[in-house]
Amino acid sequence: MDKTVYLVRHCQAVGKELQAELTEEGKEQAKELRRFFESLNIKHIISSPFTRAIQSVQPTADSLGLQVEIDSRLNDHKLISKNLKDWLERLEESVRDMDLKMVGGESSREVAKRGMKVLEAATDGTVLATHRNTMGLLLMQIDGMKGLKEWTGLSHPDVYEVKVKKDTYFVRRIWG
Repeated sequence: MDKTVYLVRHCQAVGKELQAELTEEGKEQAKELRRFFESLNIKHIISSPFTRAIQSVQPTADSLGLQVEIDSRLNDHKLISKNLKDWLERLEESVRDMDLKMVGGESSREVAKRGMKVLEAATDGTVLATHRNTMGLLLMQIDGMKGLKEWTGLSHPDVYEVKVKKDTYFVRRIWG
């Protein structure tokens, strides 16, 4: 079945915790996302349970009369169970070795696998609201996005259109 799915990185937030909310600028970005998606044929919205992801797509859902479905498979990538000063280096390691699993964390392969299940099950016109690492790993799976430069360059928010035709993915950045 042919379909179009939109991968969305959340808007600017005050932190990285589960309950971290959008900043004032992030709330304005969510309104811009609403205007952006109003012209597209959005039928379904699925979000990570993180507050910043939900708040990023809630204005779109409200405008279109849709409910935001929560799916924990779109969660942020839990790299390790504690905060690290050298998180970017650890992230690079986890991309080079997709099976690398740090204490209390999950491997990049596990994150990509859970995210792909949501993407594959999504129907035409679905928005998937997620986080930079999860989105980057999904883009690596479907588009070969390999460079951390592209990955770390994802904006708040960011949107990629994913067209699926006969199990082939056609990806393009449509935000920014």
